[in-house]
Parts: sequence; structure tokens; C-alpha cells
Amino acid sequence: MHEKAFDGQCSTIHRHCSEGDIRRKRSLALFALALGSFCIGTSEFASMGILQLFAADMRITIPRATDAITAYALGVVIGAPLVTLAAASLNRRTLLLGLMALFAAGNLFSGMAANLGMLTVARFISGMPQGAYFGAGAVVASCLVGPGSGGRAFALVMTGLTIATIVGSPLATFLGQTLGWRSTYATVAGLAILALLALWSWVPRSAAFDGGPITQELGSLRNINVWGTMLVAALGVASIFAVYTFIGPFVTDEALLNPRWIPFALALFGIGMTVGNLIGGRLADGHPSRGLVLGFGSALVVLAVLAVCGSSAAVLMPALFGVGLTMMMAIPTIQVRLTQYAPTAPTLMGAMNLASLNVANAIGAWSGAHAIASGYGLLSAAWAGFALTMLGLLVFLFSLRRSSRLAVA
Repeated sequence: MHEKAFDGQCSTIHRHCSEGDIRRKRSLALFALALGSFCIGTSEFASMGILQLFAADMRITIPRATDAITAYALGVVIGAPLVTLAAASLNRRTLLLGLMALFAAGNLFSGMAANLGMLTVARFISGMPQGAYFGAGAVVASCLVGPGSGGRAFALVMTGLTIATIVGSPLATFLGQTLGWRSTYATVAGLAILALLALWSWVPRSAAFDGGPITQELGSLRNINVWGTMLVAALGVASIFAVYTFIGPFVTDEALLNPRWIPFALALFGIGMTVGNLIGGRLADGHPSRGLVLGFGSALVVLAVLAVCGSSAAVLMPALFGVGLTMMMAIPTIQVRLTQYAPTAPTLMGAMNLASLNVANAIGAWSGAHAIASGYGLLSAAWAGFALTMLGLLVFLFSLRRSSRLAVA
């Protein structure tokens, strides 16, 4: 579908929804989309909180148990393009329902896994819908909020995931500690079923959500700017995970605080992500590059402060909030730019954005761990994140300069 035709059909939905109670209908539909992303975020981040629990239950080492977490990320990276392309012709509402059903099944099987092999497969299945869900959700949300608000629409869908880092993951981890790790996945599966019902009830049926031929989606991948933007995302956003992965040791071993402060630090980081995501959504719609430059640039300052002074609790806590806020400011801009480069494949671009962020997850966690293992201290993980974000910002600035030269030529 061409961009103008897509915007025209979305505008039709917008006008139709305004007949009657537009705010209530729109709010319910957006809530359903955010509830789905909340379930996805809770499942992803809570797995890190219950890692020790299922490792002990299965009598395996922590490094072996991380295979299940790696499998989830691999499911996202592989599933994002494959699922989106396979379902290219489906109506996006139908696709969202199918993805949430698959996600619920994957988490249900996760809670029933008898050994690491079964859990690894179940986590891979659970991760496969994530990229396509955010891609399709961004398309539906864009129609609901109206033309010209793609950044804000993507941010609204992402809000569920960021809130999961504040509320969902800590509560799910506590549930696992109290009732056993299997209860965590069973609860997420139950929430996913509720999200499925909410999507079915509140997301309107409309031809504006229809998909297109697979060739239309594949054609977007021939644009070098798409791959360049994904590279910027994979490198620049990696600092989130270089820091988030080691928040526990930062709190207890560097700031010398009681372990009871760890959930507070995680929640503070999540609050920063939520605020930054909402700010970034509005910046992305108002300017094609400001959100990313401002986000990455501010993050470099916060990361440097964290790396140098993070052993002080008075610096560590605000810095964790700051890293979450500044980095999330950039992500909606990444989504908007991907959609601008491939306007006929908005669902695939949303999926590829999420795939890039999961690559950032792997790069950030690995680089932070490597810096620490090399003997540079725990806070060197922040320097590793600094280097990756700096590299991502430089790649982005180079691409802007290249685009300007081509435009002049």
C-alpha cells in the first residue's frame, strides 16, 4: 500500500471514530495494544529475575541457564522479519490476535518445561511474536492517533514495555520467588490471554489495517538507509543493556547498598525509560533527527558521570534514571526514520526496529561483561556503553551528512 493511500484510509478511521465517543474508543484500543506490550516486556525482563530459580530447580549452572534467555532474544531477532513477511497479507488486527495467542502459548509451555531443552524451545517460541507485534501495533496505533503522529503512536505501544520494567518484572519476579518460577510464566500467559481478549474487543475491524503483498515488504530491505538506521539502533541503544544488565552489582558492590535497594534501582531505571519514551515520541514527530541526536548526546554525558562517580549512591540512582530517559528518547525517532525510508512496509520496519534493539541487548550485555572481565571494574560497563553509543551517534551523523550531500547534488 502506498503511503498516501495508507494515510487516507487511516484518516477515514479517525473520522469515523470521532462519530460517537472517539476518545473512549481510541483509548481502549491503545490500552489493549499497550497491555500486550506490557505482557511481552514482563516476560522478557522477569526471566532475568528468576534465572537463579529455574537454574536451581533444574540443577544446572547459571551460565547454562542463560541459554533460555538467549533463546528468547534469538526468537525476537529471527521471528521479527520471518513472521512479519509470512503474515504480510494478513489484516493487522488479525495478525495481532494470532501473535498474542502464540505468545500466550509460549509462556504457558515455559511454565510446564521439564528441562532446560524444553524451556529453551519454549522461550524461543515466546520471543518470535515480539518484533511483529510491535510492528503491527505501531501501524494500528498510527491509524488511531491520526496521520503525522507515527512517533507518538510507536511510543504509546512501547509504553507498555517500559512500564513492565517498573511494575511487571519486579512483581513477576517476586511471584516467582514466593510461589516458584513456573508461576511467573503461568501468570504472564494468563495476562496474555486477557490482552488477547482486549485486542479482540477494542481494536476496530477495518480494511485500513489490511496487509499487502510480500514483495512490497521485501522491497524495503533493498534500501541501504534502512540497514544504516538499524545499525545506528543496534550500536547506539546498546548502552541501555550494558548498564541494565549490571544494576544489581552496581548497587551492592559499588554503592555498597543493601540488596533491598536493587528493585528500587530497577524501577527508577524503568521510570526513566517510560518518561524518555513519551518525550521521544513527540520529538520524533516534530523533527526528523532531534530526538536521536539529543537522546544519544545526553546519554553520553550521563554514562560518563555514571562511570566516574557511580560508586556514590547519590550519583548512581539519578544516573540510572538518566540513562533510561536519554536512551529511550531516541527510539521513536529510529522508528519514524525507518518508516520514512520504507513507507510501504511500516509493519516490517517496526519489527526490524525491535530486532535491532535485541541485537543491542546482546551487544550491550556482552561488551559490559567483557569490560568487567578484563579487570577494569564494574563501572567499566558504563564506559563500554559510552563507546557503543558514541559509535552509533557518529554513524548517524555520517548518514545525515551523506544524505545532505546527495540532496544538494
